[in-house]
Amino acid sequence: MNAVAQKRDRAMEARLVERIAEGSSEALSELYDQYSSLLLALSRRVLGSQEEAEDVLQEVFVQVWRQAHRYDSKRSSVSTWLSLITRSRSIDRLRSRNVQDKTAQAAHEENPPGDASPEGASNVLERERRLRLRTELAELPKEQRQVLELAFYKGMTQSEIAASTGIPLGTVKTRTLLAMRKLKKALGAEIRDLL
Repeated sequence: MNAVAQKRDRAMEARLVERIAEGSSEALSELYDQYSSLLLALSRRVLGSQEEAEDVLQEVFVQVWRQAHRYDSKRSSVSTWLSLITRSRSIDRLRSRNVQDKTAQAAHEENPPGDASPEGASNVLERERRLRLRTELAELPKEQRQVLELAFYKGMTQSEIAASTGIPLGTVKTRTLLAMRKLKKALGAEIRDLL
């Protein structure tokens, strides 16, 4: 590709991000279609887990939706910007996983199985988190809750949700992103443990 074509492509991608900053869900859907497989592969390489990489991908596009106005085309290309966000989110998740493992190990050492309740402290915390998540899910608009439930409880991809419900794929993606954004706002720091 020659320099003129590269410059034109970068300008088109930058305009796509500008449209997202203006609230265009169609632009977000276009950006997702263009970069999701690349970003998923990057996250999977860092985390070694398809499931966690898919979670990170959702977090990345929620962040893009919320912070598209922060993108500066003079500092980097859109692909570089998205890759940096994905890498950062993946490393944060990896660190969080390591902290959780260390915390669980320390709790186990402080409270050996003979001294713990039959269900264990981690089961109690997990139940509390699930209850909190269910409560927040119930507060979402029905159409947003529907796509999350199909994705997380039935394991459906966004394309499968679109085919199953007859909702356009772009709408499914937008509803997913909006729902994730609302959950993140409602649950704050807890969202890292829930996702």
